[in-house]
Amino acid sequence: MALRLVYLIFVRLSGWLVLLGRSAPSKDMELLVLRHEVAVLRREESLSTAGLG
Repeated sequence: MALRLVYLIFVRLSGWLVLLGRSAPSKDMELLVLRHEVAVLRREESLSTAGLG
């Protein structure tokens, strides 16, 4: 249990360190990709609820 907690803390901290080292254009590109993914998922959801998918 303690090893799992240490692992999760390490993963979270290393993720934050990676984010700190990235440039602003890189972060902007990731936001654009994530927004596109959300738009696609919403479109798929609306098609499935309308009975078209």
